[in-house]
Amino acid sequence: MTEARDEVVFRTATSSDVSVLVQLLSAGTLSPEAEGPQDHEGYALALQELDHTGTGEVLVAVFRGEVVGMAQLVYLRHFQHRGGLCAEVESVHVREDVRSLGIGTALMSEVLARAKAKGAYRLQLTSNVTRKSAHLFYERLGFEPSHVGFKITW
Repeated sequence: MTEARDEVVFRTATSSDVSVLVQLLSAGTLSPEAEGPQDHEGYALALQELDHTGTGEVLVAVFRGEVVGMAQLVYLRHFQHRGGLCAEVESVHVREDVRSLGIGTALMSEVLARAKAKGAYRLQLTSNVTRKSAHLFYERLGFEPSHVGFKITW
């Protein structure tokens, strides 16, 4: 039997994906007030800027013809590590009705492959402290908890 992860196709998001990507974000966020499901202009602008600057991309996971997952891959040129390129993954979401089919694992494998191909010396991510199941998922993939993060939001 073919596993779902074997049927997933990955591609870079386009402006025609914005609506479904905002739905994925809204369904998975811990801060629903931060998303604007009716205002797609900012999201489309973000995709254009990522494409124009080459600083990252939003990947989509397509399963049976539908976008069911996403992850944003961002590249940062560090001064440390001899000016090495660091990759960061954000906004990893898989639609709830297709979770536990291997799609998230396949998505993260694609993210890792793209980061390596770009020449990044590491891939890092942050995950809210309340997302215990996500932490277990990332650890199963080989990520190690290594830092404590801080932020200021305004």
